[in-house]
Amino acid sequence: MDVSVFGGLFDSSLRLSIPLLAACLAGLWSERSGVVDIGLEGKMLVAAFAAAAAAHASGSAWVGLLAGTGAAVAFALIHGFASISQRGNQIVSGVAINMLAVGLTAIVGNAWYGQGGRTPPLEGAARFDEIFLGHSAPVFLTLLAVPVTWFVLGKTRFGLRLRAVGENPAAVDTAGISVTGLRYAAVIICGVLCGLAGTYLSVGQSAGFLPNMTAGKGFIALAALIFAKWRAWPALFTCFLFGVLDAVAIRLQGVSLPGIGEVPVQAIQALPYLLTVILLAGVIGKAIPPRASGSPYVKER
Repeated sequence: MDVSVFGGLFDSSLRLSIPLLAACLAGLWSERSGVVDIGLEGKMLVAAFAAAAAAHASGSAWVGLLAGTGAAVAFALIHGFASISQRGNQIVSGVAINMLAVGLTAIVGNAWYGQGGRTPPLEGAARFDEIFLGHSAPVFLTLLAVPVTWFVLGKTRFGLRLRAVGENPAAVDTAGISVTGLRYAAVIICGVLCGLAGTYLSVGQSAGFLPNMTAGKGFIALAALIFAKWRAWPALFTCFLFGVLDAVAIRLQGVSLPGIGEVPVQAIQALPYLLTVILLAGVIGKAIPPRASGSPYVKER
């Protein structure tokens, strides 16, 4: 393969993997604390809309990032209130978050801009500029989040306590440490990372918001999290693998393969989702989540 072609494929794969990686790390933080979050998709979507709307209004991509992060954290706190404070079903809460985000972004976007839910195109400083090697700031922020996540969860007191909450919350509570506080902290961090993922989609990778622009990336991120077995560095490589498939799918569109002819676009676009199904079918071997994952903690009296 030509070096330039390889370099272009690598760059494309990295760009396409960034929103998946940020969402995957978000899910890692939440689930390590024992809170299952299938609402990653919804938080990414609402962040993408809020970021694009704020960037358009202010003319600043960084203001968009703050708005996108704030919106995702707000939705994360809704999920936290339902699943931590009210001890509700975490799966149901996540589904509700996804449905609310789809409807809310479409209705508000159409009401504000009258363009079928889209925001006006972003130009100039309203989009993130390339700062190094052709990549923008959110790319490097997301990559930096990998070693930070690995270090904090594995090497700090806060991280060890948070992981203990996901394994045995009763023991943590007995030691006088707030289970609720740690889980809320994890949920908020999850919201920040989802905000980064959504903002990158609309203000970095694209030039505005489109309805349903997340296109299942939140669910693919969950599959990547399972494949990575809830670990930060394997999450990086898994998400990059999905990015490679996305990049290859884009390059194969309209290309005739020897002995096969032109492959239908739909079949090529299905490659990342096909890999998701394969991974979830158990090809990776047994993946064991945190023992208290999905279980509301009820303090013993």
